[in-house]
Amino acid sequence: MIINEELRNQLKPYLELLENPIVLKYDVDDSENGQKIKDFVTELASLSDKITVIEASLSRKNAFEIAREGVVSGLLMAGLPLGHEVNSLVLALVQVSGRPPVVEPELIERIKKIDKPLHFETYVSLTCHNCPDVVQAFNVMTVLNPNVSHTMIEGGMNQAEVEAKGIMAVPTVFHNNEEWASGRTNLEELLNKILGGADASEFEGKEYDVLVIGGGPAGAAASIYAARKGIRTGLLAERFGGQPLETLGIENLIGTPYIEGVQLGAQLENHVKQYDVDLMNTQRAINVEKKEQVEVTLENGAVLKTKALILATGAHWRDIGVPGEQEFKTKGVAYCPHCDGPLFAGKDVAVVGGGNSGIEAAIDLAGVVRHVTVLEFMDELKADKVLIEKVKSLQNVTILTSVATKEILGTDKVTGLDYEERESGEIKHLDLAGVFIQIGLVPNTEWLKDTAVELNARGEIVVDKNGQTNVDGIFAAGDVTDQTYKQIIISMGSGATAALSAFDYMIRN
Repeated sequence: MIINEELRNQLKPYLELLENPIVLKYDVDDSENGQKIKDFVTELASLSDKITVIEASLSRKNAFEIAREGVVSGLLMAGLPLGHEVNSLVLALVQVSGRPPVVEPELIERIKKIDKPLHFETYVSLTCHNCPDVVQAFNVMTVLNPNVSHTMIEGGMNQAEVEAKGIMAVPTVFHNNEEWASGRTNLEELLNKILGGADASEFEGKEYDVLVIGGGPAGAAASIYAARKGIRTGLLAERFGGQPLETLGIENLIGTPYIEGVQLGAQLENHVKQYDVDLMNTQRAINVEKKEQVEVTLENGAVLKTKALILATGAHWRDIGVPGEQEFKTKGVAYCPHCDGPLFAGKDVAVVGGGNSGIEAAIDLAGVVRHVTVLEFMDELKADKVLIEKVKSLQNVTILTSVATKEILGTDKVTGLDYEERESGEIKHLDLAGVFIQIGLVPNTEWLKDTAVELNARGEIVVDKNGQTNVDGIFAAGDVTDQTYKQIIISMGSGATAALSAFDYMIRN
């Protein structure tokens, strides 16, 4: 039985939401994978009298289509949508049955503007917490516009295909047999890629009392606290959710024993939307200047004006800066062990970094890959004692300290890594299929380097205890600042502090 009792109980309440009868059309061969798919759709149909199963000829073998009776939907799943993809399955079923997707009206209108046939294929792994957002976004397009079709392809069940296409990171999207997108993205970003982004004219004349740049924990908290004061509040974000979107599980958010990063990101956005906040997603700021008001220039040329500005742009993964790193990103160089680890099943990989992130990655990967080598620049690991004890107990993990990664090697994908023993200066080589980089974060302040906002040597925004920068009327919060500890709960608190300080500044000036 593929659908166990726990999953059966999880699915049944959602299947009661089906509005109209649907058909699961399967096309399989005689392989073990083919039989699994046939068994899966049969078991799924047994859970609802609104689901029937038929054998049909589809665009690929070992796949099934979710469709309304008498309709070709173009929504295929090549593999078993289990793990993180269960939600994608549930949403596809209820949306194909006729229940409207929960999507902003303006995005629905944009989806309907797609006027040419487009077919997308998204390669996923079932442990990838970033993949469902991409799968669900394309599925929504498929449900709302017959010009769009989409196939989810589960990498574990289609490994030969994954290797033939050189896919070494998920999610990866193909269009017309060419790689079209890779990594976490959302519906709005995908529509921008298909239709083009917002024009500068759409932002003409926008002015705020408080404008927040950044959609992570700090930015969300700042915008909520500002909006609760009843003032004109705007929030500009390249991608709402921030760093938590790259985190599988969060266990130190006080009052919430456990939450997944993607879920927290969604909750932050939903909370902001409870207030009168002008949310401008998928928009990038490129300059800030203090004039009579603070003026923020966007990448599309638009200029936003605000009495007070809060910078909460967060941070991103730090690169090690060696030859081969940029060339082999998504081709063996990876940053998310939860997402990409299954693609290296049975292979040898390295983790660069001996802090908590690096050792947690090594522990996770050890259960999937053949062997993990941890490379730490310092003389000893920097992770917590409990993690060090755990990783040292694993038979397929080797720890190298006092070594410097020199080069990542490969042809069309990673084949190895050269490192230097710092004490002897000797260069040594590792044959590898993948390199996971886990050496901390870099503040997102590159765009501020030519502005008046003061940055420290690490590129962090310098703030006082109130979140005030050196520029009158400009505040900052979260991981982008020089605050000592980079934690979600601290970022939320500093976002609230910055908003209260900005409000105090505004009423006094």
